[in-house]
Amino acid sequence: MIVGRNHWKKGVVLAAVLALASCTSTYRNHGYVPLDEDLDNVIIGVDTQDSVAESIGRPTAAGILAGSGWYYVQSRWQHLAWRAPVEIEREVLAVSFDSDGVVQNIERFGLEDGNVVVLSRRVTDSNIEGVSFLQQLLGNFGVLDASQFLN
Repeated sequence: MIVGRNHWKKGVVLAAVLALASCTSTYRNHGYVPLDEDLDNVIIGVDTQDSVAESIGRPTAAGILAGSGWYYVQSRWQHLAWRAPVEIEREVLAVSFDSDGVVQNIERFGLEDGNVVVLSRRVTDSNIEGVSFLQQLLGNFGVLDASQFLN
C-alpha cells in the first residue's frame, strides 16, 4: 500500500510542476532593427542606398515611391499558455533618401500606449517623408476590438 501512495504523490507533484510550467510566458522576436552603433557608420548627406545596404543590410519594407525610404521593423510578442499572442513592443527605423538616393533622414519610432513615438532622430530637415506609411504600420496596434467583428 505504501508503494501505491508514493506513486500517487509523485504524480500529483509532477502534475503541479507541469501546470506551473505551462503558465510561464515565452517571448518571440520578429524582424530586425539595426543597433545605434551600426547606424553611427551611416552619414546623412553622404551615404547612399548601396552604402547603407553594406553597413546595416537591406530592410524588409520600403516606401511606395522608388527610393523614398527604407523601413526596418522589429516586434516582440508574448505567448502565455493558451492565450492569443500579444505584441508588447514594436520599433521602426526609417531611413529616407532624396531623389539621388542619398540618405536624408534617420528616425527611430516606437509605440507608447498604441501611439507612434519618436525614440531618436537624425534629420537634415524637420519632416520625414513617408510618415503615413509608419502610421499605417504602427497605427493598428490596440485599435481593433472583438466587439467590432460582432453585430
